[in-house]
Amino acid sequence: MSRVDHIEGRTFHGRRGDIENRFVYSVDYVLLDADDPVPQAPWPFRRNRAGLISLRDRDHGGAPGNGRGADWVRDILTEEGLDHLAHRIELLAQPRILGHVFNPVSFWLIRDRDVALRAVIAEVTNTFGDRHNYLCHRPDLAPLQPSDEIVAKKVFHVSPFQDIGGVYRFRFDIREEKISIRIDFDHENKGLLATLVGDRRPATRGGLLRALLRRPFGSRRVLALIHWQALVLWRKRAGYRTRPEPPEHSLTRIGK
Repeated sequence: MSRVDHIEGRTFHGRRGDIENRFVYSVDYVLLDADDPVPQAPWPFRRNRAGLISLRDRDHGGAPGNGRGADWVRDILTEEGLDHLAHRIELLAQPRILGHVFNPVSFWLIRDRDVALRAVIAEVTNTFGDRHNYLCHRPDLAPLQPSDEIVAKKVFHVSPFQDIGGVYRFRFDIREEKISIRIDFDHENKGLLATLVGDRRPATRGGLLRALLRRPFGSRRVLALIHWQALVLWRKRAGYRTRPEPPEHSLTRIGK
């Protein structure tokens, strides 16, 4: 039986260019072994069943609401010829709070037999209900280091105030005691820096209940903050882009 970790994190978004905007807010993530159906976690956390705080496979690994969890990840890795990398698959995501979930980005962590991080799938979901996945690894498939920068062409519509174009630069620093993830979007001297940082600790009843008291609306709060920042950008006269059709393929592989 594996443990569930609780990350009381902070996310920063900083927009660059002719119209600048930045904000920081707190957010709760959990990190667990995606193959373990009954991980070691105290109430009020539940796995694949209703609870005050829960994480369900149907929310991840495939279309929102029709996910297949770690099975989907293994199928993707097999299709890409990378199944030999996946001895352990972990999921870092915001949990459901009071039955509601929205993850702007979740992360599948693919580890080898030595528990080294060999690849990451960044699972990006926009507020229109679309989802796209970026499979990140080094060109030589060596373990990912905190200093490694994985560069990907942006192909998916996330914010109506940013173009589809330019590149993402991903950095992953996942340690036993903390996490730090950096996504830097750059397009024609404009862009956005997004980070997620936080201490990593085993989930406890007290810690989860404190999170419920501090952030009782969970991802509803995240959605409200996203729409509030959209209003801020609209008032600053940032250009609005209409939603295009999602990419034909739901996966972009980076590092080949």
